[in-house]
Amino acid sequence: MAQIARTIAGALKMNESLTEAIALGHDLGHTPFGHSGEYILNEICPDGFSHYRQSVRIVEVLEKKGKGLNLTKEVRDGILNHRTAGSPATLEGNIVRLSDKIAYINHDIDDAIRGRIISERDIPAEFSDILGNSVKERLNIMIHDIIGNSLNRPQIVMSADVEQAMKGLRQWMFDNVYCNPAAKGEEGRAQQLILRLYEYYMKHTDSLPEEYLVMMEHRQEKKERVVCDYIAGMSDRYAIDQFEELFLPKAWKV
Repeated sequence: MAQIARTIAGALKMNESLTEAIALGHDLGHTPFGHSGEYILNEICPDGFSHYRQSVRIVEVLEKKGKGLNLTKEVRDGILNHRTAGSPATLEGNIVRLSDKIAYINHDIDDAIRGRIISERDIPAEFSDILGNSVKERLNIMIHDIIGNSLNRPQIVMSADVEQAMKGLRQWMFDNVYCNPAAKGEEGRAQQLILRLYEYYMKHTDSLPEEYLVMMEHRQEKKERVVCDYIAGMSDRYAIDQFEELFLPKAWKV
């Protein structure tokens, strides 16, 4: 995604360094198992949880053992507002916001095709006729559309037909890929795994790494918040490994 954002920023003579900084930080707060993990943490954490707020928390508080990073307000604003409902204060932040949508739709289509959930031919013609018939074509069309429609204008925009096709394709992906029964089944298992880890660490905070204990002792951070921080920072593989270590009998491990 950072490459897409920087390409657009360069073509529009925007601040490429600011754009790249926002792009590199925008998804730091993602949990294991993506949005399904985010959903369950939001359900069980008393103060709620969202990956965009967690991304800001990481760069302001959690990095460098509680010292945070010395990032400008423009970078932090872009990270916070990259989501669909966000409203970035800078044009560079708006470039990242659109680039994020372009990137994840095309990456998810590519993953779904490689996983044999869909084929390129399954994508309705009402979208492919406008956006193209391959990942390469879609990226090229959408990037050039943003550049062409934003050049010498005080906003970052797509043309109406390309934007409508992109939104329609996103909804089609929800209906045919994200809500696929096989994918939903795995999502439920992932959420149960995160729930069990949360319950365990709430009862055994002494098992948390030292830096998280320091957060509670010296910064007076809530236990619930720190446990969320720890779980949210796990990769999929590490979360699974921790679950196996904590809950599976040794002889049952493969």
